[in-house]
Amino acid sequence: MDQTLPRADGPETPTAIGTAAATGARPFSLAPLMFETFTCTMAIMAFVALVGPVAHTLSLQPWHIGVTVTAGGLTWIAAARWWGGLSDRRGRRPVILAGLSGFALCYFLLCLFIDYALGTALPAWLAFAGLVLGRGLVGLFYAAVPATAAALVADHVEPARRAGAMAAIGAASGAGMVLGPGFVGLLAPMGLSVPLYITAVMPVLALFALWWILPRQEQRAPATTAPPRLADPRLRQSALLAFVAAFSVTIAQVTVGFYALDRLGLSAGAAAQAAGIALTVVGVALVISQSVLRWLNWPPLRLIRAGASVAALGFVCAAFSSDSWSLWLCYGIAAAGMGWVYPSVSALAANAVDAHEQGVAAGTVSAMQGLGAVAGPLAGTLIYSVSVGAPYLMIGILLLAAGWVTRSTP
Repeated sequence: MDQTLPRADGPETPTAIGTAAATGARPFSLAPLMFETFTCTMAIMAFVALVGPVAHTLSLQPWHIGVTVTAGGLTWIAAARWWGGLSDRRGRRPVILAGLSGFALCYFLLCLFIDYALGTALPAWLAFAGLVLGRGLVGLFYAAVPATAAALVADHVEPARRAGAMAAIGAASGAGMVLGPGFVGLLAPMGLSVPLYITAVMPVLALFALWWILPRQEQRAPATTAPPRLADPRLRQSALLAFVAAFSVTIAQVTVGFYALDRLGLSAGAAAQAAGIALTVVGVALVISQSVLRWLNWPPLRLIRAGASVAALGFVCAAFSSDSWSLWLCYGIAAAGMGWVYPSVSALAANAVDAHEQGVAAGTVSAMQGLGAVAGPLAGTLIYSVSVGAPYLMIGILLLAAGWVTRSTP
C-alpha cells in the first residue's frame, strides 16, 4: 500500500515548520515512520517477553523487574516534552535521528550486558543495577521517537487526515506488539540473548531508512517563541485523554493473568496461556481498527467518543467473563475501540496548537501516556485486591466519561 501523502496546504494548515518546501523534494511518506515504530515496538516487546526468564536466571525478584520496567517509563515521561520542544527549535530530522540512534545504541548495550550477566556469576545487585540503568537510557532516547514522529505527521498532513495518518503509525506499533513476543518464542530455544541481538539490529535499519528519506530542509520555530506550558488550556483535553487511555490499557494488561487465575479458575500454565492469547488478540484488533480508521473521514472528537464507547463496552463486559473465549472477545472489542482513541488524541492535540508548537504538543501527549502507563499497574493491582472485576468496571466508566466530556477545540 502506498503510504505517500500529499503535503498539508491551505490557510488552516501549519506551514511554518517542518516543510520540505517547494524544491522538488519527494512527497512526505509515512512508510519510514511506520517502519521505525514497528522495529522499536518489536524490540521493546522482545525485552518485556524475555525479562521474566532473564530475571529468574539471574536470581532476581519480581519487584526488581517492576523497578526496571518503571525506570524506562519514568525517563520517557521526563524527556518526552523536552525532545518535542527540541524538534520545534532544531527541526524534526536531527532530533528523531538522534533519538533513534541513542535508542539503538543503548538497546544494543543492554543486550550485551544481559548476555554478559547470563554467562557469568554476576551478583544479583549488580545485574539489577545494570538492567535499571540500561532500561532507563532506552526509555530516555525512545521518548524522542513517538513525539517527533507525531509532530512530523502534523507538519505534513492536513488536519482532517491527521487521525488516519496517526492510525497508520499506530497499526505499525500494534504489529510490533503482536510479532515481538512471537519472535521471542520462536528463537528462545536458541538462547535468551539471540532474540535480543536480532531485534537490536532492526532499529538500526530503521535509522538508515529515516536518514535516507526524511526531509532535509526544515523551517524552525522562532528562537524567541516560548513553548506551550504543560498546563496549556489548549492541551488539557488531549493530555487527560492520553493519560486515561494509557492508564486503562496498562490496567487491563497487568490484571488479565490474575483474572484468568481467580475468576476463570485456570491453572497457572493455562492462565498464562489465556493471558498471552488475550494480549495477542489486543494487538491484532489494534492493527485492524487502526487500519479501518484510515479510511474514515471523521473528526478526532467523533472518533474519540466512538472509540471510548466501544472500549468501555469491552472492558465492562470483561468484568463478567466466565471463560477464556468470552475474555478474549471482550479484550478484542476493547482494543478495537482503543485503536480509534490513541491516534485521535494525538490528532486532537496537533489540531489545537500552531505549527511551531507541534513538537511540544506531541511530547505532552507522549509524556501523559507514559504517566498513565506507570500509574496503571499500581492502581490496577490495588483495585483488583478489592474485587476481581472492579478494575474493568472502573476503566470502562473512566473511558466513557473522559470521551464524552471532551469538547471540540477552537
